[in-house]
Amino acid sequence: MKTALNTFKKTYSFASIIEDFKQLTKVGLAISVVFSSLAGYLLGVGAEGVDFKVLALLAIGGYFMVGASNAFNQIIERDLDALMDRTKDRPIPSGRMSVSVAFTIASILTVLGIVTLYIVNPKTAMFGAISIFLYTCIYTPLKTKTPLAVFIGALPGAIPFMLGWVAATNDFGIEPGTLFMIQFFWQFPHFWAIGWFLFEDYKKGGFFMLPTGKKNKATALQIIMYTIWLILVSVFPATGLTGALSLSIPAAIIVFVIGIGLLYYGVQLYKKMDDKAAKTLMLASVAYITLIQIVFVVDKFI
Repeated sequence: MKTALNTFKKTYSFASIIEDFKQLTKVGLAISVVFSSLAGYLLGVGAEGVDFKVLALLAIGGYFMVGASNAFNQIIERDLDALMDRTKDRPIPSGRMSVSVAFTIASILTVLGIVTLYIVNPKTAMFGAISIFLYTCIYTPLKTKTPLAVFIGALPGAIPFMLGWVAATNDFGIEPGTLFMIQFFWQFPHFWAIGWFLFEDYKKGGFFMLPTGKKNKATALQIIMYTIWLILVSVFPATGLTGALSLSIPAAIIVFVIGIGLLYYGVQLYKKMDDKAAKTLMLASVAYITLIQIVFVVDKFI
């Protein structure tokens, strides 16, 4: 009986460690970022076809880099996280993990991430390192200073889709630049929607996430405007002006229709001005970026 009890405790302890690691690295967010990178890679591969070794390295290295960024972010914001309902149970503010342990994990992930992406090619590693720097050293400190932090945060947030293309081609041009712009403009309706329905919780931590600092018509209108820009840049590859990155007319129509769906929910937020509409918009934005990336990839290979 004693042996069985000890075994249970060890199993539970190991499960807790894994769970804390997942929370520290924000596993859900990290996986979505890796998905974007893999989509970008598939769009960038040429006649030589998919290199599954590179694909695996990109996925692993991408997770390490995003995990490192999130871990550093939680170290810096640990005192503020303790004030907010949605973050107070994270490993560091809850006391389950020390700052030194979290810093060690973040540092190891950074090194492993850069090395892994460097094996893919140096440019991929460089952009990965830039994303960690921007997210940790500029975006995170600005979140309590100015709403412009969302703009800064959109820069590292837009790198993953582009990163996949660079991993496939070892080159940066209009094609990965276009992928970057798609994910860049997507950040605004997505994160402003989150900032809207979590406004009171963010306020406890002193975070400025909405462009006007308030849940008002002006904020909702900016969400609509950025959504329109997102739709335009998403269908732009159909013009044939984005080099090797192209989109057929049928695929462009599908992307446009998906974009109109997202715009509809932005307009609904403008009309209703409530948290429920903001949550729906956030979910719609996640569906949007996932679906259009799938459409882009499928369109290339059919």
